[in-house]
Amino acid sequence: MIIRSKAPLRIGLAGGGTDVSPYSDIYGGAILNATIDLYAYASLEPLNNGKIEFCIDGTDKSLSVASENELQLVEGFELFIGVYNRLVKEFELKPLSFRLTSYIEAPQGSGLGTSSTIVVSLIGAFVEWLKLPLGKYDIARLAYEIERIDLGMSGGKQDQYAATFGGINFMEFLADDKVIVNPLQLKDEVLYELEFNLLLYFTATQRLSATIINEQVKNVKDKNEKSVDAMHNLKEQAQQMKDSLLRGDLNKIGEILHFGWTNKKQIAQSISNDLIDKVYTTAINTGATGGKISGAGGGGFMFFYCPGVTKVKVARAIEGLGGRVQSFKFTQQGLTTWTNNNL
Repeated sequence: MIIRSKAPLRIGLAGGGTDVSPYSDIYGGAILNATIDLYAYASLEPLNNGKIEFCIDGTDKSLSVASENELQLVEGFELFIGVYNRLVKEFELKPLSFRLTSYIEAPQGSGLGTSSTIVVSLIGAFVEWLKLPLGKYDIARLAYEIERIDLGMSGGKQDQYAATFGGINFMEFLADDKVIVNPLQLKDEVLYELEFNLLLYFTATQRLSATIINEQVKNVKDKNEKSVDAMHNLKEQAQQMKDSLLRGDLNKIGEILHFGWTNKKQIAQSISNDLIDKVYTTAINTGATGGKISGAGGGGFMFFYCPGVTKVKVARAIEGLGGRVQSFKFTQQGLTTWTNNNL
């Protein structure tokens, strides 16, 4: 028997950063994001040898330890161990024996929510195996708490909810870690046109989001007026994006993205750099009407809105800067789990 799970990565269309405490606790945050057909996978094989094995597929990284109620953290396997420790404690489980393997279809640090999506997929495998009584909100909140509280990793809340729910969602982030997920019911032609016109581009660089997020958090705590005002504008951007999509008014998407990008760069100094600015300028000069960095910033993926028939021209121009265009489609399905009893 083998248990499988998969959870989709996401692109943040608007409002990025307003899901991070303390901003969301004080002012309330709003984000509009969409999941795409790049996934984090988990495969769990029950064992009966008193061992726990963690493996990262496609690499030579693996860890084998004796099964206990609580495992000590090991560098490179913090997410695996964090999930195991929390579930054993939360549900008062006896020590488990299993082999857990993960695989992700994008580099970590790419701005698509990779770490959080891995956590969601790992939790999903245990939920399927042990039949744990967890709904979507429960899984997403648990994933958030494992990363941000148990493991002390910097970041926001949107990624865990995007990976669990899937689809295009307008999310609200309130005090006491309350989250409301509002799925957008878009006309098919709006969804197709948005997908057709969006260009996803990997800069061939990665970044440590924690550094950027910690600067953002400090600016809010210090009541840095420029940074806080920019975050207010980003929250407004999420509302603008929602309204435009629901009305089918896609002509404004590029303008809304550009408004967000100019404000995003105000919340922390390291969000952009010379390469990112050059890619952005090149895309705009060859036909894009707006764009942004995906995730915290500093590297990873960018995306641009290319109306009409400008997408190929923009793609060729920015690929000349050392990165590559990534094909994608939107997905409506979030975390998915299943069991194969034939293995």
